Amino acid sequence: MIDMDMKRRGFRGRPAGALRRGRARRTLVGLLLLVLLGTATTATASPPPPAAPAPTAVAPASGAAAGPAAARWGDRRLDEVSFLTTHNAFTNYEDSRWSSVNQSESVRGQLEGGVRGLSLDTHWYERSTWLCVISFGSDCYPSDVYLCHGECKTFAGATYALPRQSFHGTMQTVVDFLAAHPQEVVTVFLEDYVSADQLGRSLGRVRGLSDMVFRPDEWGVRQNGWPKVADLVTSNKRLLIFSDRSDRENLGVMYDRSWTVSNFWSLGDLGNDLSCVSRWSDVPLDRQEPGFRRLFTMSHHRNVPTVLTAALDNGAKLRNRIAEQCRPAAGGRNPNFVSVDFHRLSDGSGHTPASIVAELNSGP
Repeated sequence: MIDMDMKRRGFRGRPAGALRRGRARRTLVGLLLLVLLGTATTATASPPPPAAPAPTAVAPASGAAAGPAAARWGDRRLDEVSFLTTHNAFTNYEDSRWSSVNQSESVRGQLEGGVRGLSLDTHWYERSTWLCVISFGSDCYPSDVYLCHGECKTFAGATYALPRQSFHGTMQTVVDFLAAHPQEVVTVFLEDYVSADQLGRSLGRVRGLSDMVFRPDEWGVRQNGWPKVADLVTSNKRLLIFSDRSDRENLGVMYDRSWTVSNFWSLGDLGNDLSCVSRWSDVPLDRQEPGFRRLFTMSHHRNVPTVLTAALDNGAKLRNRIAEQCRPAAGGRNPNFVSVDFHRLSDGSGHTPASIVAELNSGP
């Protein structure tokens, strides 16, 4: 068999060592071709991380749901309720291999732990054969919208992480959570670096999302103010999405500068900048508009997140800052979204972000 193989390939008279080297070269070339052929079909053969399980069917709104919703939320309007919110919710130790994180738990874990607001950064990732090859097949992801903290190809673990976190996969987690918890409302804030078309295609792949998205124009919010939370629950419009881009309201994604007020996001490197000033110079925190009050997003985190600094910031400092700085700056109103890093950590004062938000909701 070897002699016949040598004749077919023109190897007559070659020494055994040369034959072995030739076979090794052919094997190496063959393996490289397999990798390259595999990446050529990545869009269909190399999916992102395993999809979330199919969501529970969402029950349509009915009169029977009104009683539990009223018991849970009372008569409070959306702008009269506070929600615990996580800064950079996607950078955590459980959903992917991040080296620097803002939260310890997965997005699902955050929701199960009482978080009702999530901030996410959306970026477009263009499929890379080079990254697929040098990662030995572990980074062969299709072009799509992913959650990255900067350029999606620059620094693994810092600007992106593996497995890559698709935006539609994370939104599916949110919708699945809402389907399983019919009395809850969740808000997503996007730091948005993709086109409206790219975002729309990604959102269109999330099962059950379109039925849950709250659209303020359909409720006449500008004319009538925000609806009662109980009404959102009974109508099953329990998902609010905001973006810092203005050209996607037709997708049900609200432009944050049109619907919210927000303070400047950073406490500074040392955590000592406790002033509560507007993030946007033309939208003061105490802005007044006839018949309409914007939702107030309060950020409370440093430039660089660490477990130690979050523990120092998340207790009495947060509670006092709301009372002494942010509430007065916003015209005497509580923040609707309290955004922190490492939301479970505190300073041992007895106050945690969750308990502070509960205290805000228990007030008059």
